[in-house]
Amino acid sequence: MTGFLDKERIIAGPGFNRWLVPPAALAIHLCIGMAYGFSVFWLPLSKALGVKESIKCGPEVGFFAELFTTSCDWKISTLGWMYTLFFVLLGISAATWGGWLERAGPRKAGVVSAVCWCGGMLISALGIYLHQFWLMILGSGVIGGIGLGLGYISPVSTLIKWFPDRRGMATGMAIMGFGGGAMIGSPLAADLMKYFATPTSVGVMQTFVVMALVYFVFMMAGAFGYRVPETGWKPEGWTPPPAATNTMITQRHVHVKKVWGIPQFWLIWMVLCMNVSAGIGVIGMASPMLQEVFGGSLIGVGQKFGELDKTQLAAIATVAAGFTALLSLFNIGGRFFWASLSDKLGRKMTYVVFFVLGGVLYFSVPGSAAAGSILLFVGAFCIILSMYGGGFATVPAYLADIFGTQMVGAIHGRLLTAWATAGILGPVVVNYMREYQLGLGIPREQVYNQTMYILVGMLVVGLICNLLVRPLNPKWFMTDSELAEEKRLAHEKAAASELHRTNGSNGGNGSTVSPAVVVLAWLAVGIPLAWGIYRTLQSVAKFFQ
Repeated sequence: MTGFLDKERIIAGPGFNRWLVPPAALAIHLCIGMAYGFSVFWLPLSKALGVKESIKCGPEVGFFAELFTTSCDWKISTLGWMYTLFFVLLGISAATWGGWLERAGPRKAGVVSAVCWCGGMLISALGIYLHQFWLMILGSGVIGGIGLGLGYISPVSTLIKWFPDRRGMATGMAIMGFGGGAMIGSPLAADLMKYFATPTSVGVMQTFVVMALVYFVFMMAGAFGYRVPETGWKPEGWTPPPAATNTMITQRHVHVKKVWGIPQFWLIWMVLCMNVSAGIGVIGMASPMLQEVFGGSLIGVGQKFGELDKTQLAAIATVAAGFTALLSLFNIGGRFFWASLSDKLGRKMTYVVFFVLGGVLYFSVPGSAAAGSILLFVGAFCIILSMYGGGFATVPAYLADIFGTQMVGAIHGRLLTAWATAGILGPVVVNYMREYQLGLGIPREQVYNQTMYILVGMLVVGLICNLLVRPLNPKWFMTDSELAEEKRLAHEKAAASELHRTNGSNGGNGSTVSPAVVVLAWLAVGIPLAWGIYRTLQSVAKFFQ
């Protein structure tokens, strides 16, 4: 007897269409991707007690006292720790439970992710009601962070096995959803807070409850939509390319327990860490950077940033918000574009493009700023952010090429510790360099110049590491008996016959699943995503006004 969530229950039979799996993955990623948009809550939460104005804590209330105080409002800097915990716990949980996910299957991992992410939001809502920040840290920060990690890696291995012919495109579709989650969640949260706001409440608690319930429905639908292919399945008419045609794509498999000792794993770890550090470092500072560099020229006046009055500062802040929205569109689009392109270029060459082109663009930023060219400045950062997102979407396929597909989800989970590291390293470099430069008396419009050159150095390190990646020594691969045992533990089922393996009946043109089901599945995730893009384009329009 097998449980309803067990992997044996989700092995696809004849008639299953593989194009039903990407919308299932998107349903989960679009929900957990709201982690990127949690900053929409910071300002309202900083006035949770005062409502109209923050009730500031006295100097005697330090960080730890702020966790339990009920007499004053939380500082925005304190609330930001939730954001930090999201990505630290994402990396830790993905690395810790990636191996379990491979054996338990994506459905069980997706359900656990939904319970943790949505349950964490409900605990946070209780924390807001009681004005206990430690409950918010526990709920969204820790429990929600664990849900983030499991939800993020839940579809990776499955998608790569369903799309061996388009690995980059498949993972790009899902991870595009993670980047797009904030485009849906942020405006939705803003609308809900406006609806629930009263003279005695900022409406955040109610918003958390509603979003948790909506997300739970979507994430559970995604989890129950997951299916895994039988061992040996491949798309109709597709045959794996001979190993001799591309030595960077292996036909063998590495066990996750060995990767910590493999040099190529650490090289790719550095590749991801450097790419993400450079990108994430500027994401959080994109709005103030544009405002401080170009000042009044953003609204057609000649004053520098420090010479503007409050009305002018508000006007350029609106323009900068449009710039940030524009960057988010390129972040999303780049995940699908670059990951799909990597199927043609190869993963290693795609990262060469990221580092070389990215280095040139970062190096050009100070010159664009000095010349007063807003177009070149914005264009550089748009392309940079597309490659930041593309790095996330391309790396699962890179791992599958080098380490095989059997345990790629678990290996990807361990690699995400690079993201957790970059989430600290990138912002620290950008923020502290800015403060240091300001302390030296350097004008605001020039404080980012040295930072850009430091980020170029990070990309050079990433480029060198990427160029050093070579095919694995055969000693790292599982033997046939080890692979058979791992497949047994992972509850994999061999295809019934050679004909069944080659006729594409699980996802080829002969699928017996109604095309209407596939269309409905895509509409279920496509309509919210289209709404999020529409709302984002409304913000982008302010930049071009």
